[in-house]
Amino acid sequence: MNKTNENNRELKRTQQNSTPNIRWMLVGYDLIVYAVVAIILLVIYGGMDKLSSTGILQQVCLSALCIFAARLLGKIYGQVWRYGGIQCYIRLLFTDTIAFIVYLCLELMLPVQKITFARMLSLASLNLLGALALRMMYRYAYKCGNQKTVGGKILSILLRLFSGMEAGNEKEVQKIKVAIIGAGRVGVGLAEDLLNNPEAAYIPRGFIDVNKEKVGREIHGIPVWSEDEATFQKLGEFEVQEIIFAIPSMDADKKKALYEYYKNAGYKLKVYDYPTMYTAGGKRHLREFDIEELLFRKPLVVSDERTNAYYKDKIVLITGGGGSIGSELCRQLAKMNPKKIIILDIYENGAYDVQQELKIAYGNKLDLQIEICSITHRKALEKVFEKYHPQIIINAAAHKHVPLMEHNCVEAIYNNVFGTQNLVELCEEYGAERFMMVSTDKAVNPTNVMGATKRMCEMIVQSASTHGKVKYSATRFGNVLGSAGSVIPLFKRQIANGGPVTVTDKRIIRYFMTIPEASQLVLQSGAIANNGELFVLDMGQPVKIMDLAENMIRLSGVQGIEIVETGLRPGEKLYEELLVKTEELDKTDNSMIFIERDTALSQEEIYQKIQVLKDACDTGDDLIAKESLRSVVPTFKRPEDVNKEIA
Repeated sequence: MNKTNENNRELKRTQQNSTPNIRWMLVGYDLIVYAVVAIILLVIYGGMDKLSSTGILQQVCLSALCIFAARLLGKIYGQVWRYGGIQCYIRLLFTDTIAFIVYLCLELMLPVQKITFARMLSLASLNLLGALALRMMYRYAYKCGNQKTVGGKILSILLRLFSGMEAGNEKEVQKIKVAIIGAGRVGVGLAEDLLNNPEAAYIPRGFIDVNKEKVGREIHGIPVWSEDEATFQKLGEFEVQEIIFAIPSMDADKKKALYEYYKNAGYKLKVYDYPTMYTAGGKRHLREFDIEELLFRKPLVVSDERTNAYYKDKIVLITGGGGSIGSELCRQLAKMNPKKIIILDIYENGAYDVQQELKIAYGNKLDLQIEICSITHRKALEKVFEKYHPQIIINAAAHKHVPLMEHNCVEAIYNNVFGTQNLVELCEEYGAERFMMVSTDKAVNPTNVMGATKRMCEMIVQSASTHGKVKYSATRFGNVLGSAGSVIPLFKRQIANGGPVTVTDKRIIRYFMTIPEASQLVLQSGAIANNGELFVLDMGQPVKIMDLAENMIRLSGVQGIEIVETGLRPGEKLYEELLVKTEELDKTDNSMIFIERDTALSQEEIYQKIQVLKDACDTGDDLIAKESLRSVVPTFKRPEDVNKEIA
């Protein structure tokens, strides 16, 4: 590390010492250009002006004085032309125009031999064109002289002639050679940044693109290869060490195929973030793949106009608003200009964190209220409804940890089932417009207490939709990446501690989605729900937890991390489902969202089931409560029976 820092300091000293030399060399080349132009126009092709030796000397001195004085005063030789943009060339054009006007005036006023206006204009114009051509050639040679092509070698020779500098020799050995996937605006922009920045750690060697108009050609001296041409042999020939993805809109399946192809070949892969919209703090960023991206899922597209319009000027109550999903719901709702947001949570620290975040972001523009309360506390909930009269209620409050709930069945039923029932009844009592419940794929043919309680909640919501004026809906999705208690934070901690990374069974597969996607689905369901719908997201292909662990270890760069199987936990099954086989699917306007419909239970049936659960919970015995839950949720199965079917 110290040796690298010393090399960098030495490089900077060398560059600083060489700057004056390059500047004076450029002056010298401009003088050569001027001399050639003057000899041609004033001596060889003097035309009708027929200047004497004295006249030629007078015109040479006068024009040279005007041109070079203007360039010095205009700080033309203070520009770093290797990075020169259009503004630098405009400055040169402006200074030479001023020089010509001064030259014209002085030639008229001073007692010197005169030449025609056309010859004066030609003298100034050709000098300007020569200076522009010289600088453009120098800039292009500097950018592209390090390419391993015939053209690159020629440009390298020109660069040495211009400035005594060998292209790329300053840090060429230290820089990482990369191939850029995508020769579009983003990819070319990245290449330009890398070529123009002497401190960049990367140097582009080639583009990989499917556009036939670009393949086989060069951009900034960098060859463009097709995907078929970008073989390991070709990449090795150009000494490519890393691959950079620079196509933000690339199809997920295509990205996955390319990722696996180059990853299996041993290349390190990166992503180039390029802001496609003007966002606060948006920056270009070259980074590793995020674990979320390695799921290669198609992003959920939300109908913003319809969703935003629905929540505008509404009073929204979010239970569990301090949790992973609840807090993201608050963030997204805050952008939709609601009349009021009420965060209700039993965990005060989570609610406080969201409150402070939104206060900083919106200040007094957002009417935000915090209520610390459990949804099992009926009287406390009544006070909240009486105080605010919420129009929309989103229930994101739940006990969701599968193994813990297996040993705390009574508490899981109280919070998840009775809490949901409290909210449903208060919605009817206080005239709410809509009630939305956050559900889970574990509610489908559940093998654990948590999933069974959520299935019971779905039945409560569907039954409530058959009577009353409130519109009800529920949303069902898979595991949420990065949420509290999820597998991603666990793997990160285990990797940070040096391993091992633990998976319960290498055969386990799960559906995944991001927190923003989960929140968007909940919010959109509220905007498009008619009544009684159970919304399901098309989550693509399920992911093997083993693959997830391997990818996270690979991304961390830490060597020697082991993966250990610990055995299935209580209530855990090898796979999850999003649908009950007997349920039917309806399409929505969003191609990734579907509606499940099954026969809703009557209000009497729901009350009977709830009474069975209450009687069991009153005993305080978790085993009795679990058996009662099994009796009221017909699809609640034992995990060993389900896992045996696919073992």
